[in-house]
Amino acid sequence: MSHQVLDNVRDLLPSIADRAEATDHARKVSEVTIAELTAAGMFRMLQPKKYGGLEADPLAFYEAVRLISGACGSTGWVSSVVGVHPWQLALFPKAAQDEVWSAGPDTLLASSYAPVGQMKRADGGFRLKGRWSFSSGCDHADWVLLGALVLGPTGNPIDFITALMPREDFQVVDVWNTVGLRGTGSNDVVVDDVFVPEHRTLRNFEHSRLSGPGQKVNKGPLYRLPFGAIFTTTVTAPVLGAVAGCLDSYVGEMADRLRLSLGGGRFADDQFAQVAVARASSLVDASILQMDRNIAEMFAAASAGREIPMELRLRTRRDQVLGAERALEAIDILFKTAGGSSLHWSSAISRAWRDAHAGSVHVANDVERTLALYGKGAFGITVEDNLI
Repeated sequence: MSHQVLDNVRDLLPSIADRAEATDHARKVSEVTIAELTAAGMFRMLQPKKYGGLEADPLAFYEAVRLISGACGSTGWVSSVVGVHPWQLALFPKAAQDEVWSAGPDTLLASSYAPVGQMKRADGGFRLKGRWSFSSGCDHADWVLLGALVLGPTGNPIDFITALMPREDFQVVDVWNTVGLRGTGSNDVVVDDVFVPEHRTLRNFEHSRLSGPGQKVNKGPLYRLPFGAIFTTTVTAPVLGAVAGCLDSYVGEMADRLRLSLGGGRFADDQFAQVAVARASSLVDASILQMDRNIAEMFAAASAGREIPMELRLRTRRDQVLGAERALEAIDILFKTAGGSSLHWSSAISRAWRDAHAGSVHVANDVERTLALYGKGAFGITVEDNLI
């Protein structure tokens, strides 16, 4: 079934590319595109089989994300982030999964994981309030996953929790107007002192140690993978996909272009242009190969019932952030050598350049801090981090 989804996605790429400029202008992915991706099975790839999902190999999911991102960075970003949420929901208590998927297997979820919300204990659960930013695709979602700190009697934080909220309990505030990833509709979400039952919460402590309540229900290896690996790869895959798609656009646009400067002649005959293509393509290929290798090793370990070692977790994060960094290096090479044609706002090269740089500022792509964690581990120093 994963191969069928990939085939379905490939069939949609021309129409997604045709809508890319309109998606930027609208500042969100169209309902038509969301419906097409839903019908293609994109949002059920990481969903448990018992709830109508495909429970696919994560490598197939990330391949689909890269393909979509190559046609439209914003659509790829939303496909990736919204597409990973069924995996996250599968870690919640069974009652939460039953509640969400009782409406059907194609229910969509958004998120904003930063722990900016405040929760206080109440009878049978919590009271939650707060305002979260950067909730990609939230206009299309019936549920949202929100990070919050549980406050103790003295007002000090005592726990970090992800809360699951239905549409009637949150408000979307349209604030998204950015230089890149303009079409992701990553608006603010507001919750005003709403009750959250216990079963709609998941402690960060539990899922970071692969001991969440949902793993007692969903026993497949997909749900034995670390959140820190799956979520961060979900953020970098669209960046790489956008750059890979830009490389294809670059070669296509420049193949028959004639220079009006630097002595004239065909652009494709310029040795510097040839070197640019070689460098950019190698940077993208190296990143994808490393990231796929790490996720494949994790999935193999989980499938065999083996513990995923800390050194593999750290290596996965190391290669993921360096993948984002290499993607920017590649897109900068293409943007610079494309000349004045890359300056037009509607240019595919310009859009990919803006989208890749926008995606790189996500906290999951913080290169230096992540590399420092890898270095600590290499020196035998204990590493404690939510995204490892």
